[in-house]
Amino acid sequence: MERVETGKNYVRYAMGRLGVIALRDGYVDMPSSRLRLTDGRAFGADLPAQVDLVDGKLRLSVNAFLVVDGDRHVLIDTGASNAWEPTMGVLLDALDEAGVARESIATVAFTHTHIDHVNGLVAADGSDAFPNLTRLLVPREEIALFDAEERLARFRSRRSPLDHGFALGDSVTAIRAHGHEIGHTAFEVTSAGETLVIWGDVVHVPSIQFARPEIAWELDTDRDLARLTRLDLLRRAAREGLFVAGAHLDFPGVGTVTESAGAFGFAPL
Repeated sequence: MERVETGKNYVRYAMGRLGVIALRDGYVDMPSSRLRLTDGRAFGADLPAQVDLVDGKLRLSVNAFLVVDGDRHVLIDTGASNAWEPTMGVLLDALDEAGVARESIATVAFTHTHIDHVNGLVAADGSDAFPNLTRLLVPREEIALFDAEERLARFRSRRSPLDHGFALGDSVTAIRAHGHEIGHTAFEVTSAGETLVIWGDVVHVPSIQFARPEIAWELDTDRDLARLTRLDLLRRAAREGLFVAGAHLDFPGVGTVTESAGAFGFAPL
């Protein structure tokens, strides 16, 4: 996998016959109390110095990823559009900057149904962000959560359930990564003997959760399961030499994982 082109809001990678484009939707600032220890406590004055803060808050990048296989485009997550913080909603600009027409995206798949992953289906002007959308894949366990989002009501008739092992094409397969949300799903992308795992919200705060994967996120639906999922994916990535892509890793959010003495590290590609 090779980084071949960089813009302000996108980075393009080559992976065999595939193209993978990291797309910036923006960022969101969160209180450090979102980080939780194994006993459920938030950090106080003992917040480790390694945790990166901006004006006293955690700054989480918000990224989405587009897999391009010839004329087939699969978009993993869509950002928040104008449904959350004003520091988000850049994804459509990122696509324009990368030279990708919104009309070319017929398949959208979600890692999970949180606001910063699904609300980008609707552009800021209220129109469909992807006017030629024909396949909308939502983790089966989260169909009800998706349907409860009134902003997305027009898409209820078009969404289909997504299960572990579902093949989105010759090169993209859904894999179970539950914990952060009840149906949280990752996507394995394979080409030319290489594998990229687009893992959604497995890691929220890279400055500490690689080194200390036991640290959870307050908004994890099942923190214990989220910890296990994170540890399993980190071990696999380090052992097998996989590339990983994360929704909240510092943009562009693509790199490799190493393991040493039970701790992990992340190297941007």
